[in-house]
Amino acid sequence: NVIIYERIKEELAAGKGQSKAVSDGYKNAYSAIIDGQVTTLLTGLVLFFFGSGPVQGFATTLIIGIITSIVTSIFITRLIFERQIARGKKISFENEFSKNFLKHTRVDFLGKKKFSYTVSGIVVAVAIASIILKGFTFGVDFQGGRTYVLRFDQPQVAENVRAAVQEAFANEDNSSSVEVKQFGGATQMKVTTTYKVNDESSAADKEIEGLLYNATKQFFAEELSLDDFTSSQTVENGIISSEKVGPTIANDMKRDAVVAVILALIVIFGYIAVRFRGWTWGLGGVVSLAHTAIIIIGFFSLFTGILPFNLDVDQTFIAAILTIIGYAINDNVVIFDRIREMRTLHPNGEIKEMTNAALNATLTRTVNTSVSTLLPMLAIAFFGGESIRGLSVALCLGVVIGTYASIMIGTPIMYDATMARLKKKAVAKK
Repeated sequence: NVIIYERIKEELAAGKGQSKAVSDGYKNAYSAIIDGQVTTLLTGLVLFFFGSGPVQGFATTLIIGIITSIVTSIFITRLIFERQIARGKKISFENEFSKNFLKHTRVDFLGKKKFSYTVSGIVVAVAIASIILKGFTFGVDFQGGRTYVLRFDQPQVAENVRAAVQEAFANEDNSSSVEVKQFGGATQMKVTTTYKVNDESSAADKEIEGLLYNATKQFFAEELSLDDFTSSQTVENGIISSEKVGPTIANDMKRDAVVAVILALIVIFGYIAVRFRGWTWGLGGVVSLAHTAIIIIGFFSLFTGILPFNLDVDQTFIAAILTIIGYAINDNVVIFDRIREMRTLHPNGEIKEMTNAALNATLTRTVNTSVSTLLPMLAIAFFGGESIRGLSVALCLGVVIGTYASIMIGTPIMYDATMARLKKKAVAKK
């Protein structure tokens, strides 16, 4: 929507009437929209075919969301605008505050590439060092563990149950991870823990059930004994099902997740290289995405155990990384699309000037898109509860870093690679 509206504003600024501006705005926005959404769709398909369990469900939702958003953005909103125009009503795409926002900027982005390369190089180096030296705290998806479905005799809030269970297990082993999610209604919770993950004895099972009972008995309206809590056959409440995830299965999930990330980057590189008819475009896009992904992954490694919320690496984390990759490529595609357009219109123009002009021309939509995505993510980070705070923080960082990378890393890399290729061609001709 932001891409379309910004294009319409440009057509209106060029002196076109509303009907013509809306028509041309949509038409000129199609290439950027399609390329951007197809790359995200490809990421979703990679998730679906190479992920497992919850990641496949996440991918399904992502794919449905992409398709429906394209339909509503391209068709439904246009029908609304054309109906309003046909009725003689004036449609405004800006107000006094936004009218000149980031308009007519003349920033020499490529002139600052050495600074951005240096800063990003240092941050990426710190991230890689933390990944290698400190590592991660892995959730049950990648570490194995035990899962219990609890039924209470009254509705409960997952966050309250999680806090109590986390405290109980942390008193025994502070390194253990706990996940609590609502499961099949307000009275049922799914509790997963990595406590004593490598101990598969019945004694460990009994100990964990006892800890779980002591942590959750306060949430039952009627008093429940330990025996009743652990045996759903005697009463309706307590543990109604349980299962173990062994380290072998967890290692398979870890391998699938790594394969999914790598394949997503390869697929995106190939698509951009084909669509923009040059490997340098694909290189710029993939370096930008890899830069963003490494920093986010490094953040989870560096600050796990330091920040007061869960930063475990699990399948939700992998879904977040792939979502960031799918999202961040949109900014790159919008910028690349404008550079391609300018180079088509001015084949003999100076490449550096056209690249800087494209970056400045798309700055408004880049910022507007990022802010409109960041706002709901911040709402989730502050109000969404402890269990998804790590995910929302990752997405917030991804939006900010991805936007920076598309402007200051991906585009300069593409420009440098293009100039090196042209120079090599010129030398070969001589």
